[in-house]
Amino acid sequence: MVTDKPIGIVAGVGPYAGLDLLSKILAETPANKDQDHLPVYSLSQPDEILDRTEYLLGEVDENPAYAMARQLQKLAAMGAQVAGIPCNTAHAPPIFDVIVAELQAANCPIHLLHMIREVGRHLQAHYPDIQTVGVLSTTGTYQARVYPQVLEGLGLTVVAPDEAMQVERIHPAIYDSEYGIKATGAPSELARTYLLDGALALRKLGAQALVLGCTEMPLAIHEKQLYTMITIDPTRILARALIREARGSG
Repeated sequence: MVTDKPIGIVAGVGPYAGLDLLSKILAETPANKDQDHLPVYSLSQPDEILDRTEYLLGEVDENPAYAMARQLQKLAAMGAQVAGIPCNTAHAPPIFDVIVAELQAANCPIHLLHMIREVGRHLQAHYPDIQTVGVLSTTGTYQARVYPQVLEGLGLTVVAPDEAMQVERIHPAIYDSEYGIKATGAPSELARTYLLDGALALRKLGAQALVLGCTEMPLAIHEKQLYTMITIDPTRILARALIREARGSG
């Protein structure tokens, strides 16, 4: 009998995104009763993890990778064997590579999935005819070119909003202290409007698919298509990947 591997979630990056990932793991797991669901350890300690975008923009000195690596070690000690971080910006190489190095130095056996690579895998498997992908994200993810680094390596063209729209609309839709999704939890009308403005701009640049490249964005955009673009929810893709690895279905 094959035993499912327990899943670990670094759930404080941000807390609403962590809750969304847990919800999507439940939704995506084939289950007829409680006992059919996978074991999941969700650790939400946001006070320990500095903001990923602020680090990439040079606004804080401490790399949040160290705190996330410590939390992954806690999850491993609890029994988690496969893990995910529901934060796109955390997958920027200056952060993610340090997390991996810290886990290796600690001989931590947890298998950490890379959400952006899973998005690339999903696009190749399900949308092989798509050539141009639009990405909405935080300014940290935007400037670190997290998605282009992965998707362009797969032969895809990646388009993003211009700098003015990124700074004035897209990033505030997530971070503004009054109407941003991190502050409100539920998306405000203004935050959704700004994200839709960004989506339309990407469609005009030729995007055939739209990646919601911040894990708070799927809280505001639920449509499977926008302006004829397929919408790609990295949180749901990560949930499916964690289930795949936990069940050993490769």
